[in-house]
Amino acid sequence: MRKHAVKIVLLAMAISVSFTSCKKSSNSKNTSRATGWKINSKAGGFQYNTNFKEQQTGPGLVFIEGGTFTMGKVQDDIMHDWNNTPTQQHVQSYYMDETEVTNYMYLEYLDWVKRVFPPDNPEYRQIYQGALPDTLVWRNRLGYNETMTNNYLRHPAYAEYPVVGVNWVQAVQFSEWRTDRVNEALLEKEGYLERDSRYSAEANSNFSTGTYLEQPEKSYGGNIDSLAGRRSKSPKDSVATYAKRTSGILLPSYRLPTEVEWEYAALALVGIRNYNSYRGKKKYPWDGEYTRSGKRKIKGDQLANFKQGKGDYGGIAGWSDDGADITAPVKFYPPNDFGLYDMAGNVAEWVADVYRPIVDDEANDFNYYRGNVYSKNAIGADGKAKIVSLDSVTYDTLPNGRIVARNLPGQLAKVAITEEDTYLRTNFSTSDNRNYRDGDVSSSRYFSRFSEEEESEGAKDTYKMYNSPRHTVERDSAGGLIREYDKSSKRTTMIGDEVRVVKGGSWRDRAYWLDPAQRRYFPEYMATDYIGFRCAMSRVGSKAKKKKTPRG
Repeated sequence: MRKHAVKIVLLAMAISVSFTSCKKSSNSKNTSRATGWKINSKAGGFQYNTNFKEQQTGPGLVFIEGGTFTMGKVQDDIMHDWNNTPTQQHVQSYYMDETEVTNYMYLEYLDWVKRVFPPDNPEYRQIYQGALPDTLVWRNRLGYNETMTNNYLRHPAYAEYPVVGVNWVQAVQFSEWRTDRVNEALLEKEGYLERDSRYSAEANSNFSTGTYLEQPEKSYGGNIDSLAGRRSKSPKDSVATYAKRTSGILLPSYRLPTEVEWEYAALALVGIRNYNSYRGKKKYPWDGEYTRSGKRKIKGDQLANFKQGKGDYGGIAGWSDDGADITAPVKFYPPNDFGLYDMAGNVAEWVADVYRPIVDDEANDFNYYRGNVYSKNAIGADGKAKIVSLDSVTYDTLPNGRIVARNLPGQLAKVAITEEDTYLRTNFSTSDNRNYRDGDVSSSRYFSRFSEEEESEGAKDTYKMYNSPRHTVERDSAGGLIREYDKSSKRTTMIGDEVRVVKGGSWRDRAYWLDPAQRRYFPEYMATDYIGFRCAMSRVGSKAKKKKTPRG
């Protein structure tokens, strides 16, 4: 009996110590280890979200735990075209769209643009026109495809099919729009904005994540206080409070994945991981060396949507090998080991990178990306970041004559960084880094690095490694477009700073292009009926969501 009583006492003491330590631990989170001051004190002082757990997964995204892998062709390199030589790369953890962006998703974007910037207003017409996909990509000189031309984008029969006819520039702008709409909804959910305030957006009064973080009082055209939610007012002094980066509420930007991210996600080597190594190699996003399934229930079925032979886009009637002739609905085929659909076949996909034949792993092997063009906020006379107004929207005329809005009202105005910003820096020295270690003196077509003569200003372009055509689009006095073709016979390549990497095979491609290592390029301002895209998002915080395990 006495022993039992002692056990009870000891247990009570243990529980008491446990509660005390928990309380201390809890309190220590809100006490600064630097100063000993209270954090998040109601009396004032430093305010910080000490209860943050981890980044939430944004709508449509799947978590991809990063790691090391061999990027590039590791087998059957029959072309020997010096285009995808194997390199060892490390990718930081990130998120990627479960599927390609669909017609349904893109139509939501067009609906928002049309409501906020009505195209019947001449002032906004180019904004909506610039966002529209090119539905004429379906036309063929010797083919009848008018059904797709007229219906593929908008008919509900194609709602869950991947959007096509979208150029790289439009894909980037969709990603920027998606970022703002997702963060706007999160602010409503957390009570910083009034419920359904996102539906009140107008041309001169809409939400931008960048503006909200830099100058929140100027969000919604300066009308944000009228849209205040339950958490947007301080109970102490009625001063408006806003969510900040330190709040941990707003998500990083949706964006196009880099080439290395796309290839890593498509391979999904996590499926053949054994402890801290990969057991074997993978040729496709799925296991095995073949495009057909070996599973009993679906044995013989194709695992992707691709062209199987001359004039064969889907097999014979009654036995359609891949179930599609053009594109197929997303999630029609099994996902890979990361849970991503259509990482081979269906449509090829835009990625963020500027194309170059060589991946320069000597310069960098961590989050590799070619295409950085750094900018900074434009600062006004008041010393604060400038906000784009209705009369300061700028438009780009693309090389094919298409006009797109470079920025929209309510967004932060951006300018290129200068030499003052990069003085004595070692990690970057210019705003535009697309040509870094490429096209310089040592890699030019005119190898003259030891020459004492300086090249003339007009001859600089001829000394670059890549000498691609330069078509020009200008406007006459009446505002009409004058398109001029570069007819020079001295051009040596199609590669330039306006061509982007395209990854993955499509419904128009043979099985050769289903290998995630394959890479092609296409002008960023053009669109086709076989290129779509999906979005990615960087992860902030830990590399993994769970502790490592011996096997996957």
